[in-house]
Amino acid sequence: MTNFVIRTQVLENYGAHAEDGKFSSQNHYWKMKGGIDYLVQDLDRVQDAAAFVMAAFSGNSLGWKEFPVEFLTEEEWVDQLPDDEDYRDFLKEQVWVVSPKTGRNHTRGYPQDF
Repeated sequence: MTNFVIRTQVLENYGAHAEDGKFSSQNHYWKMKGGIDYLVQDLDRVQDAAAFVMAAFSGNSLGWKEFPVEFLTEEEWVDQLPDDEDYRDFLKEQVWVVSPKTGRNHTRGYPQDF
């Protein structure tokens, strides 16, 4: 079974903090924020991994949205990690490890040394 990494992007609507945040009233002000790399275990297809992450972890509200922007195998994710050891370690520490077997629970940090 292959593990997959689903990368997400978060948008925050600053207009929802001070006004109603709606497009119809011109009070929207969306800004790109960070995102999360989800290492999805226990699924055979990247489509299922993406759907699981969106169902279990994403947000879609007037003030906050999270959506997938990249789909990788675990091997591709590891291969794309930077050469800089400190930054590489930081990214490994930030990944959320998830599985449909554990539902909305997650652990943080890449579970393997490489």
